[in-house]
Amino acid sequence: MNLETVDYSLDSGVATVQMNRPEALNALSLQLSLDLRSAFEKAIADQARAVILTGSGRAFCSGGDLREMQSMWKKEGRIEAFLEDPLKALHDVIVLIRESPIPFIAAVNGVCAGAGTNFALACDIVFAAEDASFNEAFVRIGLSPDCGGTFFLPRAVGEKVAAELFMTGGTVDASRALQIGMINRVVPAAALMEETGKLAAKLAAGPTGSIGRIKKMLNATFSNSLSEQLALEHTCQIESGKSADFKEGVAAFFEKRPPNFTGQ
Repeated sequence: MNLETVDYSLDSGVATVQMNRPEALNALSLQLSLDLRSAFEKAIADQARAVILTGSGRAFCSGGDLREMQSMWKKEGRIEAFLEDPLKALHDVIVLIRESPIPFIAAVNGVCAGAGTNFALACDIVFAAEDASFNEAFVRIGLSPDCGGTFFLPRAVGEKVAAELFMTGGTVDASRALQIGMINRVVPAAALMEETGKLAAKLAAGPTGSIGRIKKMLNATFSNSLSEQLALEHTCQIESGKSADFKEGVAAFFEKRPPNFTGQ
């Protein structure tokens, strides 16, 4: 697999996908969008049991690539050229993250802006370095949010805080992001990948079929009625109950030993 803008590795069931355009603060070009999709599809094909998404250099991701946007605008003679296929490619990646049963963890280093913030929020869990910062910068250049921001952010921080962040484009540091429920944990910058890796390894060693069903239910919870959510829980519980991991978990409980889950 030839990836121009992404580094991919797999170790002990954990796939690490690193955006690698440090000179552009990992701005989301069309090529980066396509490479992210290819890397995530490879993680699924490789039967990864957890995925870490991070960035190289001083940034996790600085948002959409405005230089590429301007170039396409001039070439095509219409600004919406960048907001058609390239934006659709970004949204396809967001859908892939959410619909995959694999747990995704964002390891946010440094700048995380605009669509970069929304890529982090699309992940199931977000760890951030102490020097990380987040913003929904779209309004600063007269754009409206994309990449699922208006879906993910209100669910994380509430409608009023989300409105303020979107309408002002203000930046929050990692400690404030943690306080308002935007992220899960803040760690020293030097320990970001180590701490994220520990969690990814724990998830990868867990009953990943069950984790995938948890993700499915969380995806549905804000759109389902109570009765619909109970029905989904019932279906997922039956699926989990039929799994080899459930049998192993029960056996390990009675035998007073750690379970050996396989994801089956």
